[in-house]
Amino acid sequence: MTVVVFLSSLLGFMAFGMPIAFALLLTGAVLMWYLDFWDVQLLAQNLQNGADSFPLLAVPFFILAGELMNAGGISRRIITMAQAFVGHKKGGLGYVAIAASVLLASMSGSALADTAALATLLLPMMRQRGYPLSPSCGLVAAGGIIAPIIPPSMPFVIYGVVTNTSISQLFLAGLVPGLIMATGLIVAWTLIAKNIHEPPQAKATAGERLKAIKDGIAALMLPVIIVGGLRGGLFTPTEAAVVAAVYALVVSTLLYRELNWKALVEVLTRASRTTASVMFLCAAATVSAYMVTLAQLPDEIAAMLGPLAEDPKLLVAAIMVLMIAVGMVLDLTPTILILGPVLAPIAVKAGVDPVYFGVMFVLIGSIGLITPPVGTVLNVVGGIARIRMEPLVKGVMPFFLSYLCIVVLLIIFPEIITVPLTWLR
Repeated sequence: MTVVVFLSSLLGFMAFGMPIAFALLLTGAVLMWYLDFWDVQLLAQNLQNGADSFPLLAVPFFILAGELMNAGGISRRIITMAQAFVGHKKGGLGYVAIAASVLLASMSGSALADTAALATLLLPMMRQRGYPLSPSCGLVAAGGIIAPIIPPSMPFVIYGVVTNTSISQLFLAGLVPGLIMATGLIVAWTLIAKNIHEPPQAKATAGERLKAIKDGIAALMLPVIIVGGLRGGLFTPTEAAVVAAVYALVVSTLLYRELNWKALVEVLTRASRTTASVMFLCAAATVSAYMVTLAQLPDEIAAMLGPLAEDPKLLVAAIMVLMIAVGMVLDLTPTILILGPVLAPIAVKAGVDPVYFGVMFVLIGSIGLITPPVGTVLNVVGGIARIRMEPLVKGVMPFFLSYLCIVVLLIIFPEIITVPLTWLR
């Protein structure tokens, strides 16, 4: 009965058009009333505690780092460097988009920021060269969702906080799946590129490539510093976010000198607005998560799953199918905040590695960013390219199917994630 109260309250508030943060807050209040545990002071205390979290300090700094990279010329140099090496190939700008997606993902951890940068810089070039717009937009959208998987990842920070999972281990465990996602995009784009007719492009000379590397080497050092620092125990994920933001600020202002005071104020304003919405969402989710735990909702759902809990792989597969359906109607952050505290204890109780499950959870949630009708990343690309949703969905479908194949592979062989993690630990 508690499950029914929780779902009907949450979905009911959302159906009336209420913002998800307020829907989560009121759902927690409904559960508190249903359990005959009404205490306004406890409600306010949990709301405050939800934002008063040291690990969540990483969120505003990762958001700021992403904004600084886009405004300070770092993202543009990454794309230029990728173009110098693979831009001459048939369908070369597609490979540039994939390479740039991986590099940008290793710096910002924000799917929306990376997608906006890629779409703004690459889609006009692809259109000029005669690339079909629909698959080009689909590729850029699919490349953008690598950001939540490759460290540093803002969704991993949020998931780690709400499920009490090691954020450092989530970061390290995301490396291999992120690279596999990029490989899947390469395979899909290679098949699409066979039908692309474009004028032959001159191959960059050794001097041009060296110039591109020299111009972008400072940007490339950021993921090396972050992953190396985490691997060596030099700083925590929260401190890594501060390092990323400070490094992006220094490079953008002192080295590249593309960020002036006026642009910096705009960057700080955008980052502050995004941070405020995300942090209030986290605070509201803490209220409902506390009541979910108090109501022993995970135990009820685990009992409903029944025989699935006896086979960890089957349980993970069932949860991933549920996540795909949820991802079509919910954004990534609310999905983590709502379902993370409920499903993670069930998976761990069934013997699933918590870090492995966290990576799979965020991976499926990220795929939801390119599925309609919500599809936040799809909407970003569609707005920038001025393309309707129907052809955009058609264009992203080959890459969506590629990602689904990767999910199946990771469910069948969880060692793909757990074995490299053991070494990285």
